[in-house]
Amino acid sequence: MVQIGDKLISEDIFSEEFVCNLTKCKGACCVEGDVGAPLDREETRILEEIFDKVKPYLRPEGVKALEEQGTWTVDPMDGDFVTPMVNGEECAYVIFDEKGITKCGIEKAYEDGAVDWQKPISCHLYPIRVSEYSTFTALNYHEWPICNDACVLGKELQVPVYKFLKGPIIRKYGEEFYSILSDAADEWKKEFGSR
Repeated sequence: MVQIGDKLISEDIFSEEFVCNLTKCKGACCVEGDVGAPLDREETRILEEIFDKVKPYLRPEGVKALEEQGTWTVDPMDGDFVTPMVNGEECAYVIFDEKGITKCGIEKAYEDGAVDWQKPISCHLYPIRVSEYSTFTALNYHEWPICNDACVLGKELQVPVYKFLKGPIIRKYGEEFYSILSDAADEWKKEFGSR
């Protein structure tokens, strides 16, 4: 682990390579899994506030799930806030393009200027998963077989996780943090990258 302030960063974020390959996976991360996307408390409030503006972008089954379950729900296993799901399958905010690739209805509304919030930060930061503890925050690389094609493409393009996620990391932690993270990655590569 590498420490930057109160953040502990898994070295996998420097060593693993990753670039989403939606033509291969079709956005399976928005469909697979037992629960929806993790949310923080502030995001639950945002989802409540923007629902009426996002609603026109969503599929009827997504709207129905959100109207029945609420704009967010609680994971029964650990009590964390998560996005609702449609019939226990895809995230209720998912839309599909003409090629069957999942997109985020919230992000589509953001791109059109209907809302000023892009999407849950857990989605934007994936494959980094953030865990908050009382005295520190852990940033870990999450390995999931449905993302194997993203790992293959990342290796082909030689893009480490932290570079692929530059925008989301800056969105969450700011430019200064990213600059320090990037310098730490360079130092890590000099010391361990040839192993």
